[in-house]
Amino acid sequence: MDLRRALSADLHLLVPLFDAYRQFYRQPSDPGRAEAFLQERLAREESVIFLALESAEGAGFVQLYPSFWSVAACRSWILNDLYVAPRFRGRGVARALLARARSHAEATGAGGMSLATQHDNQTAQRLYESLGWVRDEEFLHYELALPRS
Repeated sequence: MDLRRALSADLHLLVPLFDAYRQFYRQPSDPGRAEAFLQERLAREESVIFLALESAEGAGFVQLYPSFWSVAACRSWILNDLYVAPRFRGRGVARALLARARSHAEATGAGGMSLATQHDNQTAQRLYESLGWVRDEEFLHYELALPRS
């Protein structure tokens, strides 16, 4: 398996993975939207994406967004997206992507990382916990959806 930081030239590999990721979360397939979103993140350097390849085929990706922990007064990274194509699951791809994301966070001097997953995604929760991630039992997280133009 080859792990590398994705560039705009990798969109042809990333778009099908990102579109499938969105479908996993019950969004309609929209490769054009996926491509535009990823291209904008990469062009503006608003996220860091690591891509896993097996035999030059996109196997999975992880996308990180920079953030800060005000109370700790340090940089942090939000691990917003992690996806492995079904035919590559069970081969350690997710574990490798998570390790790469962590090494990136450490290399940038971050004090930590955060992520969210669905309550019923037991497979992901077991993986995160096996790698030392701890479920937040102290804070409740809220979201506010705003109308999009």
